Amino acid sequence: MNKYVHFFYDYFRDLNFTVTSSKYMNMLVLFLLAFIFIFIIDLLVRTILRFISARIAATTKSNFDDLLISNRVPANTAHIPALVLAYWSIPVVFYDFEYVHKIASKILAVLAIVVGLWIVRSLLNTLKSYFKTLPRLKDKPIDSYIQVFMIFAWTAGLLMAIAVVTELSLGSFIAGFGTISAIILLIFKDTILGFVASIQVAINDMVRIGDWITFEKYGADGDVIEINLATVKVQNWDNTITTIPTYAMISDSFKNWRGMTNSDGRRIKRHMLIKQSSIKYLTEEEVESLKSIQLIKEYLVTMQQKLEQHNTTHNADKNLLINGRNLTNVGVFRKYIQTYLENHSAINENMFLMARQLQPTAQGIPLEVYCFSKDKRWQNYEYVMSDLFDHFLAAVPYFGLELFELPDNSTFKHTINNLQIDKNS
Repeated sequence: MNKYVHFFYDYFRDLNFTVTSSKYMNMLVLFLLAFIFIFIIDLLVRTILRFISARIAATTKSNFDDLLISNRVPANTAHIPALVLAYWSIPVVFYDFEYVHKIASKILAVLAIVVGLWIVRSLLNTLKSYFKTLPRLKDKPIDSYIQVFMIFAWTAGLLMAIAVVTELSLGSFIAGFGTISAIILLIFKDTILGFVASIQVAINDMVRIGDWITFEKYGADGDVIEINLATVKVQNWDNTITTIPTYAMISDSFKNWRGMTNSDGRRIKRHMLIKQSSIKYLTEEEVESLKSIQLIKEYLVTMQQKLEQHNTTHNADKNLLINGRNLTNVGVFRKYIQTYLENHSAINENMFLMARQLQPTAQGIPLEVYCFSKDKRWQNYEYVMSDLFDHFLAAVPYFGLELFELPDNSTFKHTINNLQIDKNS
């Protein structure tokens, strides 16, 4: 190596420059020549690599090489030959200045580390973009994984750069670095929590990109659009964006609607409040009148035969309806709801379906509809549910039932007017 150094040095020293009488001017001229030469080589290599990579990308069907170009992998890799030439030129340019030689070598080593980090970042961004195009990985938190690798890369690069500047071995520097680990943990607390949370979220498959989640603590109700190391971004239904700390996904409770989305239907669970005073047994005449409702005609005929047979067997005195077994208007209405749901084209009859009576309340008897809509899209789901209850609410009077409703001003006025009429009469 020294033989080549002396050759280049003697060659440039013998040039007929008027400034060669000074070592400093000699160094400056060599530095400028080396800089221009290295700059031209760097520009030439980048141009060639871009041209070759563009031609290769145009001939392949895969989009991976296109992503490599868009993330500047060839452009960043093209700096490597220039760095190698710069490293070789340092002994020539700074032959007479040993201390400058050492400083320049350190600067070049740090610059090489930075270029290496650029290349690593470009490759990781390329992998991130490529993985997001794969259907099986589209809902995975790719951003979190890439950020974790990038943090490791930057940490390793920073440690190597400090080791180069301080002239300590990397092992000795890392050993000393452990003494300030408490401060590091305090500074990077959120990053560490996010890192651990990202791993747990991914391993336990708690949330994916595209999932609909509801997180009341943070006011989030919408689709997950991004999962990274520190935050989870949710686009709410009003198109606002809610940012949730990643570690909150494992420390707090939230609702993920993925199970509903992947199922065969979306649940409808809503009740009507029936006035208790409107519930009664049905007389024979009332049963005959209800037979005109097609959906329950067969049911009423069958139940009449069964109840008549039962009451005859047990000698029930039918002078009072309470004796023996009888149909009630609320029971027939429940059967009507059940039959209506079973025959509705928008309801999944293969999933759980029922109309049930809940615990009586001060407002009346809750009559609940429990079924699943085939269409899970929000707008269509709401339409189906509204359509069902439009029909049920309108059907209530046909069964002699009344819905509970808190009194309004007109009710009070009507009561007062009746009291005045009674008083006057």
